[in-house]
Amino acid sequence: MEAARGKKTINVLRRLIAYSEKVFRFSREVIAPLSDKRKEPRISTAAVVKSATVLFWARLGSINAWEQLGKSPFWPRWLGEPAFSADSLGRVHALVDADGLRQGIHILYERLKRNKALPDIHGLGVAVLDGHESHASYLRHCPGCLQRTIHGEKGDRIQYYHRQVTLMLLPGAPPNRQAVRLLLDHEPQRKGEDEVETALRLLTRVLVAYPRAFDLVLADAAYAEAPFFNFLLAHGKHALVVLKDERRNLYQDAAGLMDQAVPLPGSYRSRQCSWWDFPDLTSWPQVQVPVRVVRSLENYSIRRQSDKKEEPQSSDWIWVTTLSVAQAPVERVVHWGHQRWDIENYAFNELVNEWHSDHVFKHNSEAMECFLLVNFLAYNIFHAFLALNIKPAARQGKSQIFWAKLIAAELYSEVIPASSSP
Repeated sequence: MEAARGKKTINVLRRLIAYSEKVFRFSREVIAPLSDKRKEPRISTAAVVKSATVLFWARLGSINAWEQLGKSPFWPRWLGEPAFSADSLGRVHALVDADGLRQGIHILYERLKRNKALPDIHGLGVAVLDGHESHASYLRHCPGCLQRTIHGEKGDRIQYYHRQVTLMLLPGAPPNRQAVRLLLDHEPQRKGEDEVETALRLLTRVLVAYPRAFDLVLADAAYAEAPFFNFLLAHGKHALVVLKDERRNLYQDAAGLMDQAVPLPGSYRSRQCSWWDFPDLTSWPQVQVPVRVVRSLENYSIRRQSDKKEEPQSSDWIWVTTLSVAQAPVERVVHWGHQRWDIENYAFNELVNEWHSDHVFKHNSEAMECFLLVNFLAYNIFHAFLALNIKPAARQGKSQIFWAKLIAAELYSEVIPASSSP
């Protein structure tokens, strides 16, 4: 214990807060303008949101875990007022102004853009759009829950769930720095609408707040619909979407052309590829301009753990886009097409498995929306801090969860009972 006390302490949480205050003016410009629907609040909105931000930074997982740290001297120093209960944290989030949180995320974007931490990719800003189901239950539900019927051996059951559509900015890598992916916004899906309708409502709001943040939107096959393409074209944006529906005239015409054309050799990462590129197709008249279809047939191998033998694999990808050949050669289209998975790997999977974003902190539509927006705030600041403030030598060999556990350790170290000390 004495040896441990003699070692230099790494105050990651203190450094993270100092970085957020210096670069983003977090308390003064991001948090201070926030408000909620309470008339005479005893607990400030700022204290509630700052508490939730640390909850996510430390990956505490639940508001009850957060409440166990309520006696830490950290809270009055950070909040400027006493700590409060877990019930208050959930209750106030149901009343917080979500648009204020969105404005806070916009401030982060402006600061990072000004600091040249969000460069374009080959001259184009690229964003990816996708839906994610955050909660499902057969028992608990709220007025904002979506419903579906699940058919099983014991009969039909009603399942309740929440779903959102999220937009993530995918910048290029700055010189000598890590790339910073930025979660821009999300929109809850409403009853009676599909994912594309939700996405169009999200984009309508985002394009007002971020008119020049991106030029190209990546999406999966669910978005291969004319209204989605025409909406982006009307706002001067491009689409790059997976094409899967064999019933489409566009798909059938492209397949016929592929049978007659000689593919171009190419490579994606370690994969050997055959590429087909068909611009100016008019087989989708519902879209206001001719479109382009790109196919990538990719061959690679994987080593099985059981017998260590190489097993050949192949994957076949087809995309439809409004980008011209002059704007993006086929190799770039293929790379962007695969980058669509960034929102799965670096957003949804990470947020669920490490940030506990699928945990229902309070089962209320407004609370769930605001908790997720605070999660986005915490995620964006944390990733900017690691990429732009922590030196590469210090980051090497350490996962993101390593830094999060150091943050949690700092909080827990301040509430260790005196009787536990030697």
